[in-house]
Amino acid sequence: MSVTLDEIAQFFYGSGEVVLGWHGAQEELIALAEQTFPGKPFCLVKQWIIADLQLTQAEQDRLASMGLLPKAVYAHEVVEDSRRRFAPGHWVRANFGISHDHPYMFETKSTVYLLLGDGVRKPAALSTVFSFRA
Repeated sequence: MSVTLDEIAQFFYGSGEVVLGWHGAQEELIALAEQTFPGKPFCLVKQWIIADLQLTQAEQDRLASMGLLPKAVYAHEVVEDSRRRFAPGHWVRANFGISHDHPYMFETKSTVYLLLGDGVRKPAALSTVFSFRA
C-alpha cells in the first residue's frame, strides 16, 4: 500500500498527545533499564513519537496472539545505541512493542528504547509508520 506525503507530514508534524519522557541524567535511565531488563540492548532516543497503530480487529488479534502490542516508536534522533547499530544523530523506527509498562521505556523483542525528554503519542496507519526505512 502506498503512503502519501500528506500522511507522512501528518505523522511527523501533526498534533498528538504530549507524553512525558525522562528528564534526569541519561546514566540514571540506562542504569534503570539495565536493572529492569538485564542483558537487553538499549537505544537512547529523543524527539520521539509513540504510534498507536490503526489496525483492523483481525490485525490486532494476530499481533496479540504473537505477544505484540499495536504500537511502535519512531525517534528523530538516536543519542546512544548500546550495540552501535544506529549512529548518534540518526533516526530510528522500532518494530512492534512487547511492553510499555515503564513510562520512559518502550520494549521490543530485541531492544529497549529509552525515551529522553517529552514526546508525542498519536494514531497512525501501519503503512505510514512502516514505510520509513534507512
